[in-house]
Amino acid sequence: MSDGQADLGVLGMGTMGANLALNFADNGAFTVALFNRTVAKAYGVRDDNPALAERLVPTDTIEQFISTLKSPRVVVLMVNAGQPVDEQMALVLPHLDKGDILIDAGNADFNDTVRRDAAVKDTGIHFVGMGVSGGEEGARHGPSIMVGGDEAVWERLKPLLEPISAKYDGTPCVDWLGTGGAGHFVKTIHNGIEYADMQMIAEIYGILRDGVGLKAGEMADIFADWNTRGLSSYLVEISAVTLAETDPETGKPMVDVIVDEAGQKGTGRWSVIEAQKLGIGATTLEAAVSARGISSRRSERAEAAKLFGAVATARAEFHADADGLKELEAALETAKLIAYAQGYATMAEASKEFGWNLPLGEIARIWRAGCIIRSRFLDDITQAYEAGGGEVVNLLLAPSFKTLVEEGQASLRRVVAKAVLAGLPVPALSAALAYFDDYRRARGTTNLTQAQRDLFGAHTFKRLDREGTFHHKWPAVG
Repeated sequence: MSDGQADLGVLGMGTMGANLALNFADNGAFTVALFNRTVAKAYGVRDDNPALAERLVPTDTIEQFISTLKSPRVVVLMVNAGQPVDEQMALVLPHLDKGDILIDAGNADFNDTVRRDAAVKDTGIHFVGMGVSGGEEGARHGPSIMVGGDEAVWERLKPLLEPISAKYDGTPCVDWLGTGGAGHFVKTIHNGIEYADMQMIAEIYGILRDGVGLKAGEMADIFADWNTRGLSSYLVEISAVTLAETDPETGKPMVDVIVDEAGQKGTGRWSVIEAQKLGIGATTLEAAVSARGISSRRSERAEAAKLFGAVATARAEFHADADGLKELEAALETAKLIAYAQGYATMAEASKEFGWNLPLGEIARIWRAGCIIRSRFLDDITQAYEAGGGEVVNLLLAPSFKTLVEEGQASLRRVVAKAVLAGLPVPALSAALAYFDDYRRARGTTNLTQAQRDLFGAHTFKRLDREGTFHHKWPAVG
């Protein structure tokens, strides 16, 4: 193939990069230039996929990689977040021209995206921070894609990205969400919601395992049944699949031979940090991130179990009959709604803070397929924003969700109470319930906090009976 014929280039032939390149070549029928620091990996992607070989062009040097691209050039970086992105940008940018587009499609901290965008602004080269959700399978066959950057660049990218995105009822699950770091910010919150969703499912699993005494296969049937109703989602579906799987070496359920220690790559933690910076109480997301941290302290947990005894169980309080399972199902669905409300409240505040005008209903729409948190529930969120004209302060205030929470909050309350009394940890479910109770209380307790702050630091306070800020001369203490 002669130079300048590739429609775009993908730099980074790890699992995600290779699969995204194959997706471009397959579903988009694009010619894709490939480059990797270890050159053989780029050739391996082509050689391992003979049916797509004519559309895959491995290159030996960065110069050859760039020269193979049509102008204006589109380069997609698929490398690990952080310093590796800066290193690859430093490698690529000297070879790009005004009007070319450089896309970071990894899981980047949106603050880094804002910094990188500012760094190239005066060069005339367009930088795009693009969130890609769906994991390995999504990258290969259709992810949900969240695009940030200049809107004019989106018009150039749309013909490249729509064919490779997931489709929901024929509609591409990709859209431009705002300038600068908007795309990566939304992907970060997606992952924070993902952490919360997974943690709450794990907590219900813990109740079924330790509070009821069910085996993995029995729980698989329960999750499969729940996946036919309001909880229908990718995560509930794969919970059933993983619980039904058997380890070929031992014959035991696969989940029973897996170490109970979760990893994390940073996005969930970033979502909590940004929510805190924005003054949003994303407590369920925080609990999920914290739970992963505690899980990593496996040796300490084993020592604590010796000191304090194993987790207590009160199996009589939980039942696997129809009523007992219905209660758990309703509790999980209600807590899930509250977690989404927190994530969406964070995005709404970020939209105001950074001037993005995030299309919150559209975000739910592009999450309906391809991404990890895809679920039937997202249709309800889309409809809530459509009914509210795009202006929904908090999903808990949307009429449709008000009804759902009113119907389910009693089940969530009972499940949390029974779990706490039984010594079964449910940090995310508990946080969701506490958030709901705090959010619906017209007069809270931070009036005392404000009094304390004014006493020890003269931080002032507001009064109920008049406007303005005030300071009281408190009695001397100590």
